[in-house]
Amino acid sequence: MRIFDPHIHMTSRTTDDYQAMYAAGVRAVVEPAFWLGQPRTSPASFYDYFDSLLGWEPFRAAQYGIAHHCTIALNPKEANDARCTPVLDELPRYLVKDNVVAVGEIGYDSMTPAEDTALTTQLQLAADYDLPALVHTPHRDKLAGLRRTIDVVRESALPLERVLIDHLNETTVKEAKDSGCWLGFSVYPDTKMDEKRMVAILRDVGPEKVLVNSAADWGKSDPLKTRKVADAMLADGFDEDDVDLVLWRNPVAFYSLSGRLALDVQEPGASHEGNSILRGGA
Repeated sequence: MRIFDPHIHMTSRTTDDYQAMYAAGVRAVVEPAFWLGQPRTSPASFYDYFDSLLGWEPFRAAQYGIAHHCTIALNPKEANDARCTPVLDELPRYLVKDNVVAVGEIGYDSMTPAEDTALTTQLQLAADYDLPALVHTPHRDKLAGLRRTIDVVRESALPLERVLIDHLNETTVKEAKDSGCWLGFSVYPDTKMDEKRMVAILRDVGPEKVLVNSAADWGKSDPLKTRKVADAMLADGFDEDDVDLVLWRNPVAFYSLSGRLALDVQEPGASHEGNSILRGGA
């Protein structure tokens, strides 16, 4: 089984997590830029963080046989802090980097005017740099947030087909699917989605354009949730091709819209080219 976790914050995880993920079948991840866990006091802290997503974290992942890409953005939680908004002017120098496969996470947290500005600005950047966008839906008022997000995307230069709307659930999945966007679901131990609910949604809407992620971060989360969803799908009667579509081919298809996805990775400890574990990825 091959697994691509399309949204996981490995900056907050340990090397033990990388080892366990590899053993579970994870061979590729995308790490979206997100908040530090406490307020940033300077734009410079973003730049150091972005540099680590582009350099240190891909190196660390490669030691465990996992291909690592990232998305870069000013996240919605910090878009409300005037100390952080100068980051918007500096994003172009990061969006040209080869390892950046989308603009993200963008979207809404509290649905403020400042978040409107950050979202519209970054959707335009995604269009300008020919990148897809990873959009965060708010933890509160999710349906209202989804509708506002879709309206803003429709008014932007970025086609809906190049947008992945994440953190969906039962209340938002139908309208998200009807919009034509890609559908993202975060599976957590206690909050967001769980494996059983995820399988029920897949039964209802089908596996096309659905991406499942662990969104593992600083808090209580589980970087093996993608594998647990795969196992739950098989137990419920989905076949291996369905699992491969949701857990591998769909994230490959979405992030390939960037033209930058590279999935050739050496096995842990490999010393020559012949031990590459992934070729192409289709």
